[in-house]
Amino acid sequence: MSKAHDRKVRGSTPPSGGHPRTPDGPEPPGGRWPVGGKPPRPIAAARKPPADFEEGERDSLTDVPGGVRLQKVLAAAGLGSRRHCEELIAEGRVEVDGETVRRYGARVDPQHQVIRVDGLRIPSRQDLVYLALNKPAGVLTTMSDDRGRRTVGDLLGDRQERLYHVGRLDYETEGLMLLTNDGDLAHRLMHPRYGVLKTYLADVPGPVDRDLGRRLMTGIELEDGVASADKFRVVERAGSRALVEITLHEGRKHIVRRLLAETGHPVSRLVRTQVGPVKLGNLKPGTSRVLTTAEVGGLYAAVGL
Repeated sequence: MSKAHDRKVRGSTPPSGGHPRTPDGPEPPGGRWPVGGKPPRPIAAARKPPADFEEGERDSLTDVPGGVRLQKVLAAAGLGSRRHCEELIAEGRVEVDGETVRRYGARVDPQHQVIRVDGLRIPSRQDLVYLALNKPAGVLTTMSDDRGRRTVGDLLGDRQERLYHVGRLDYETEGLMLLTNDGDLAHRLMHPRYGVLKTYLADVPGPVDRDLGRRLMTGIELEDGVASADKFRVVERAGSRALVEITLHEGRKHIVRRLLAETGHPVSRLVRTQVGPVKLGNLKPGTSRVLTTAEVGGLYAAVGL
């Protein structure tokens, strides 16, 4: 046998138990890799549970007969795939009724038990809805109106749930509104005891005095008592106008407009941009979106739930 023939035979012989090799590794049956000319990336290995975790580790939480597996509840709440939720459980980041649970198969009642991840409560009940709405000017803060005027309810379309708006925005005020059928949360968000912060952008006449923020945060005397802002800053100055941002926990009627008017800066346009941890962002006027799990957890935390 010639040397050339011998090289040819040896070059085409696959390694033991494999396929003929290519510059990128073994060649698959059929002779080609997918488009791109390289072997597919291997599937990442599953993360191992913590060293102190033992399969079958027990806790004192009693399984609910006919309950739902904990990782399924977490996945349904938007925390990721079931596999990722199992990792959260294994890492000791999940609590049920105040107790850390590390059993993948723990069965819980999402309708009645309080479930937290990293200390934040998650919206585990599938029948509860949490929405953010960007209310345009010229819309009533009500779900219906017998005089045919445009309402918040009109913007939501035909929803089966009976939703409630959390607080109100004036007819001409724009911006973020929260809507939910979670009565406990809605009640606390509106209650002055919890002092949930709300932030607004206001277009006012300039110039704005340097001490306006100090005056607002110290307190302004109104006809129904003293009111104050928690934060204040000038965002922009443009000719005879100014754009200011004001944050306060007050919930009295027309409070932002009355505060600024009392200081000599009547508002020509007012937009609410944030309620607690929830921001308006780039949500288009007249549209709504579902709150994220983190946003709902932040609202729960803000009112002690």
